[in-house]
Amino acid sequence: MWRRILFRLPTRASLSTISHRILASPSPSSSHFSKSFPLSSPFKSFSSSSRTSPILYPDDNDDCIHHDDDFPEAAEPPEKLDDELLRDVDSIVSSLHDFAADSAAAKLRLELCGASASPELVSAVLSRLRNDWAAAFTFFLWAGTQPGYSHSIRQYHAMISILGKMRRFDTAWSLVHEMRSSARGPSLLTPQTILILIRRYCAVHDVGRAINAFYVLKRFGFTPCIEDFHGLLSALCRYKNVEDAEHLLLCNEKTFPFETKSFNIVLNGWCNVLVRVGEAKRFWRDMGKRGIQKDVLSYGSMISCYSKAGNLNDVLKLFNQMKEMGIEADRKVYNAVIYALAKGKCVEEAKRLLKTMEEKGVASNAVTFNSLIRPLCKAQRVDDAKKLFDEMLQRGLSPCVRTYHAFFAAAKNVEDVFDLLSRMKESGCVPAIETYITLIRKLSRWRQHESVFRLWNEMPQSGLSPDRSAYIVLIHGLFLNGRLKEASTYYEEMKEKGFLPEPKTEEMIQAWLSGKEVDDGQSVMVEMQSKKNSLATTLKQKRVSKRDFLEQPGLRKITRERGFSLHD
Repeated sequence: MWRRILFRLPTRASLSTISHRILASPSPSSSHFSKSFPLSSPFKSFSSSSRTSPILYPDDNDDCIHHDDDFPEAAEPPEKLDDELLRDVDSIVSSLHDFAADSAAAKLRLELCGASASPELVSAVLSRLRNDWAAAFTFFLWAGTQPGYSHSIRQYHAMISILGKMRRFDTAWSLVHEMRSSARGPSLLTPQTILILIRRYCAVHDVGRAINAFYVLKRFGFTPCIEDFHGLLSALCRYKNVEDAEHLLLCNEKTFPFETKSFNIVLNGWCNVLVRVGEAKRFWRDMGKRGIQKDVLSYGSMISCYSKAGNLNDVLKLFNQMKEMGIEADRKVYNAVIYALAKGKCVEEAKRLLKTMEEKGVASNAVTFNSLIRPLCKAQRVDDAKKLFDEMLQRGLSPCVRTYHAFFAAAKNVEDVFDLLSRMKESGCVPAIETYITLIRKLSRWRQHESVFRLWNEMPQSGLSPDRSAYIVLIHGLFLNGRLKEASTYYEEMKEKGFLPEPKTEEMIQAWLSGKEVDDGQSVMVEMQSKKNSLATTLKQKRVSKRDFLEQPGLRKITRERGFSLHD
């Protein structure tokens, strides 16, 4: 039972007392996880609250890359901020640069920066520092002490998300208690706060603590409703814990009666997160056996799964089945079928379906055109993809990050890469961290080291800071190209920022460091032996010179022939 593994929440501590202790403390280890976790026992009744939670639900935008859910301001480019605010943000971020190397100096620079705290400033700075938890938390504490300012729910949520992402859960829970016991007014704690922690636990695959956090809703005086349960299922599925989400759903029929929406969340996990066709088919059949009515979202998930797996026949079969059952296809379904046709080299048929879609009143969007552009770029039909890109612009549709990623994949040289990146920024499409990771990997394969570092240094200009994945891609690229010392430097920088190294990266760097120590040791031994031999030779020469000066013995020439020694 989950009651046995409920973790104890940290006792409330004021931010002033935890600032020094928390920055150096490791996050707690994950708890053990049991496969039996019914939620029905703790809750006897549930309200029909209208409270909603973000749901990982099939929609027509799953092709585009989004910024972190807890950082809505991250999607706004820096130019959206007014000049004075932007200068203050840049000043604070610059003052906290290299925080891990010298935190005392960084704190002093922060105190002397002269910026005034405001909700907009705090949100923007936290967004910029979201991959450097220690610097972000130091700034958060500093801002909370500034006169005339107090953190709102939005700033607390952003900071809790940063801490959870870096597995600093003890500190995150301290902020939860701070929100609950706010000295400046009523409690700021909401179910959304707990959902942020649930998502972060799911991200590190700590399913036990994620479910325990769900129990905390009851402890904090909230009555969990079906929307909260959907939020838990969505978080589990989003981070590939789909099997656990399915088991959780089936174990709680009495507490949370079965409905199509709950099953669609898990189905979407099998179909679009893991893209496991066999498991998706099994769950699809199980929905039918349990009498769960399938809607357009159910069909959309299955068609999308078949489409991503390249099963064009199954896509068309299910698409026709929808028509026979009288279920009108939505934009997501059309996008998935168009992608399957284009991927199967049936581009003209895909274009005809696009026309049919619009004739039926279903408007196309950027994802629709991406469904055509991506397969064309992959097939090196870049000219055809560009024509579709131009048509997309003529229709007034804005390309998203995935659109440009398709063209980046087809780029043939460094000039094309940077020209396209420049056009991407000019169009108002802000590059995501995935954009830089993709390009760093590509340029590393081309051995374009200077261009790699150029991209790395451009990230802050786009309001981004390198995350764990970015560091790993850079380190691997440098290592495989023989830039071992630089790879080691960035590896140490990554660890200083609190990112856990990938086991392969750790093994690779440690092997090089061990070899370097051996080589250095051997070099020292050789050098010492050389010096020793040189000194012995010098001393011998000195002794010979002294003897020659004193005695000057006669010289004899000796000839050796046939085993005899003859004196001349």
